[in-house]
Amino acid sequence: MTTELNFASLGLAEPLLRAIADAGYSTPTPVQAQAIPVVLAGRDLRAAAQTGTGKTAGFTLPILHRLAAPDAEGRMVQAKPGRPRCLVLTPTRELAAQVEESVRTYGKYLPLKSMVMFGGVNINPQITALRGRIDILVATPGRLLDHVGQRTIDLSGIEVLVLDEADRMLDMGFIRDIRKVLALVPRKRQNLLFSATFSSEIRELADSLLHDPASVEVARRNTASELVDQSVHLIDKSLKRHLLAHLIRSNRWDQVLVFTRTKHGANRLAEQLSKDGIEATAIHGNKSQNARTRALAAFKGGDVPVLVATDIAARGLDIDQLPQVVNFELPEVPEDYVHRIGRTGRAGSSGSAVSLVDREETRLLTDIERMLKREIPRAISDSFEPPPLAQRGSLDDDRPPRPPHGRRPSGGGDARRGGPPSRSGAGGARPAQRSFTSGRAAPRRTP
Repeated sequence: MTTELNFASLGLAEPLLRAIADAGYSTPTPVQAQAIPVVLAGRDLRAAAQTGTGKTAGFTLPILHRLAAPDAEGRMVQAKPGRPRCLVLTPTRELAAQVEESVRTYGKYLPLKSMVMFGGVNINPQITALRGRIDILVATPGRLLDHVGQRTIDLSGIEVLVLDEADRMLDMGFIRDIRKVLALVPRKRQNLLFSATFSSEIRELADSLLHDPASVEVARRNTASELVDQSVHLIDKSLKRHLLAHLIRSNRWDQVLVFTRTKHGANRLAEQLSKDGIEATAIHGNKSQNARTRALAAFKGGDVPVLVATDIAARGLDIDQLPQVVNFELPEVPEDYVHRIGRTGRAGSSGSAVSLVDREETRLLTDIERMLKREIPRAISDSFEPPPLAQRGSLDDDRPPRPPHGRRPSGGGDARRGGPPSRSGAGGARPAQRSFTSGRAAPRRTP
C-alpha cells in the first residue's frame, strides 16, 4: 500500500508547513516533489517546467527552509543591509512580483526579509529598502544592474541564484545582463535554472552556470497542456473582432485572456471591444507599472471580463482557474503558442484555447502544428452572422508580416488535407471545413 506524498514528508520546516496549510495546499505537484529534495540537499538544479506546474513553490519553499536554518554553531544567519543571500532573476515585472509574493506567503512565519525590484517605477523607494536587511531579492536584470551601477546593492553575499524562465529571458535579449550578474556573484553558490524549453542557447547557458546538476522534467518539451481544449477558427482578418465579440457573448465568457502580437494592436482591440459593449483593458510593456497592476487586478477580481495582452504576459501572469484564452493573432515563435495557452488548464483545471487565424497566418499555424506534432481542430460558430462590409474594419496597422518574396505560405496545403474533421469542444463550436470564413459561415461536411 503506497502512502500519498505530502509536504511534511519532503522534510520542510514546521513554519513552512503551517504557511502551506494556510494557503490551502496539502499535496505537492510533481515538480515540487522532485525539486524540493534536490534544493534542500544543496545541489544545483536544471528543471524543465512550464508555468502552471507549481514550479515557483518548488524553489521558494526549499530556499526559505535553507536560509532559515541555523549555522553550524546553532545561530540564525543575519543578512547585511543591501547584501541579499538569495537572488531570483525573472524576465518580467509581473513574474517578479508574483515570485516575491510567493516568498512572503510561504515565509510569513520565518524571520526572513524579501524584496522585489523591477524597472518602470521610481528607483528611490528601492534604494531606501536596500538600506535594510534583505534575505531574498527577486529582480529583473535591467533594474538590478541599475542598482549595481549606483552601488546601492552588494551581490557578494549570494548563496543561491535562481534563473526563472531562462528561455524567456534569452528571448527578451537579457543574456548579456545575465552574464554581467554572474560576474558579480560569488563563484561558490547554489544555482537553480528553470526553463519551459531547452534550446541550444539555454543548454549552453546551463552548462556554464550549473555544476553537476540534478535534472527535473515534468512536461515533454513544447507539449501543450492536455487539459486545454484547442481549436482554430479560419477567419478573414476584417471579421476577427466581430467573431471574438460573438464568441464572448454567445458562450458567456466572463474571464478571457486575449493575445495580440503588438502593443498597438492590444490597445486598439481593447478599445474596439469596449465600444462593442464588452468591457476590456489592455496590458503590455508600454503601460506604466501602476497601470498594468490595476488592469491585472481588475481582471483577476472579475471587474473586467477581457484582458488583451501582448506576449509579455504569456509567462508572468498567474491567474487561478482561467477558463479561456484566445489567440487573436498567432505568435511569430511557435513555442510562444504553448506559453500563451498555458495560462489556462492549470493546476488540474480544464481550459479552452481558441485561435483566430487569417490567410496570412497559415504559415504560423503550420509551424505550431509541426511543433505540436498534430493538427489543431478547426471549428466554426453556426450562429455567427458577419456584419456588412462597411462595418467590418480591421487592425490594419498590425498586419502579420508577409512571407518572403516569391515564397508561398507553407500552410496553404493544410486547407486541402484530407481526412475527417476533428471535433472541438471550445466555445461550443462545431467541426468545420478547412476554409476561411469571409462573408458567411463555411459549410460543414456531411457524415
